[in-house]
Amino acid sequence: MAIYFVGDIQGCFQELRSLLTQVDFNPKKDQLWVAGDLVARGPDSLSVLRYIKSLGNSAKVVLGNHDLHLLAIYSGLKKAKPSDLLSELLGADDVDELLNWLAQQPLIQKLPNENVYMSHAGLPPQWSPEQALQQANIASSYIASPQRKKWLKVMYGEQPNQWLMAENDIEKFRFTVNALTRMRYCQLDHGLEFSCKASLSDSPHHIKPWFELTNINNTYSWIFGHWAALMGICSKNNIYALDTGCVWGGYLTLLRWSDKKLFIEHSHNKIVK
Repeated sequence: MAIYFVGDIQGCFQELRSLLTQVDFNPKKDQLWVAGDLVARGPDSLSVLRYIKSLGNSAKVVLGNHDLHLLAIYSGLKKAKPSDLLSELLGADDVDELLNWLAQQPLIQKLPNENVYMSHAGLPPQWSPEQALQQANIASSYIASPQRKKWLKVMYGEQPNQWLMAENDIEKFRFTVNALTRMRYCQLDHGLEFSCKASLSDSPHHIKPWFELTNINNTYSWIFGHWAALMGICSKNNIYALDTGCVWGGYLTLLRWSDKKLFIEHSHNKIVK
């Protein structure tokens, strides 16, 4: 059995299929681990969801910020933007089935019998991996519950940006979602910082990428997406950045875990911001 990790698909279905063909992916014996943002801004989010769902236990998924935003749109809390390219998905006959399945997906996945974790945006420096998994499981249970709309409604906002400032369940939920699906940079006191999307070379000195502040050691590995500007470059050997901007004209990246070999499929269609 081979385990493959893939970065942000964002509706780039043809690139995904071509990439899986490169490695002779066989869902009867292989697994595909998807680092969030399955949907939005690419040409075929509907086919992506249908395909990943059809893989059953051969697919392991975490939710990204675009996936959560889709659930908020579906719940009537937000309106889709034309640039999201979600109208076909939202109008599909099986949209209820697909989005109910999506809502059941966690915020963190852990590889069985290994200290290997996957989340969309990474590991906030305020948490250990074990604490992150614990809080992710709590937040995921809210999203999967019949009270989903209530929790999605309170998801938006950037405060608190410090875990110790989260005083109730709503604030803990919001911090958890922000940390695991939106985080890129953090302040030097480890507070989450959301305004900067600049490249590492252009970022101000009072903030750092989360992986330079998190207490990463060689006893575990972390796989994440979300940050296309990195183009797969990360300063830590045991942290793997897999968002390489396929939806923006870059490429889709697949990591084979057994030998850490990378496979790429260049974007078939450049999507203009």
